[in-house]
Amino acid sequence: MTLRIAEIFGPTIQGEGALIGEPTVFVRAGGCDYRCSWCDSLHAVDSQYRHGWAALSTEAVWDKVRQLSGGRPLTVSLSGGNPAIQDFGPLIALGRPAGYRFACETQGSIARPWFSDLDTLVLSPKPPSSGEEVDWTAFDACMELGAAARQQVMKIVIFDEIDYQWAREVHSRYADLPLYLQPGNPEVDPATPVDPQALADRLGWLTGKAMADGWFAPRILPQLHVLIWGNKRGV
Repeated sequence: MTLRIAEIFGPTIQGEGALIGEPTVFVRAGGCDYRCSWCDSLHAVDSQYRHGWAALSTEAVWDKVRQLSGGRPLTVSLSGGNPAIQDFGPLIALGRPAGYRFACETQGSIARPWFSDLDTLVLSPKPPSSGEEVDWTAFDACMELGAAARQQVMKIVIFDEIDYQWAREVHSRYADLPLYLQPGNPEVDPATPVDPQALADRLGWLTGKAMADGWFAPRILPQLHVLIWGNKRGV
């Protein structure tokens, strides 16, 4: 079986969500069924970049993960694009007996049986600012298949007031899912420097909104990798 891979890199730290700060090797899949207006990984999404994606066997991906990690078990993050487009079940089956942990982040649009074999499934429905509309039936199917994962959480990116109110409504529907919020980064061009103060201001706005509303359910986090490396790829 061949996997379309945009990049494999690390070890580095996970920059967001439930595993923030955790040493990780990233396997970024090529291809996505969404086209979010603020996508920060178009090189793994848009078909115009497909000629840069590698067609690799599961074994080749596994060999690269082991090479990068020096054979020392750590977390492998399946990201994209949307990794659920492809079958990463065999990769998980190779890595888990060797002590590696597997996490996957997906928008919840495609349900896969291998979700149940994950250590962490991050469901990240896209808010109105993305320009996409969530299929909640598909999202529920992802939740059902991910119920056997060791950890299943929700992460929502917030860009504005509309996104914030939408996230509150979504949380009321999925109150049992641990929720992580992060302010969106409006500048996704790798060549453009990130303004740390602007990111801090957005984080302060989001934190202030939630506290003023008495909404204490979510954990509110920055994008740690953006604060450290900006929009640079492969770190």
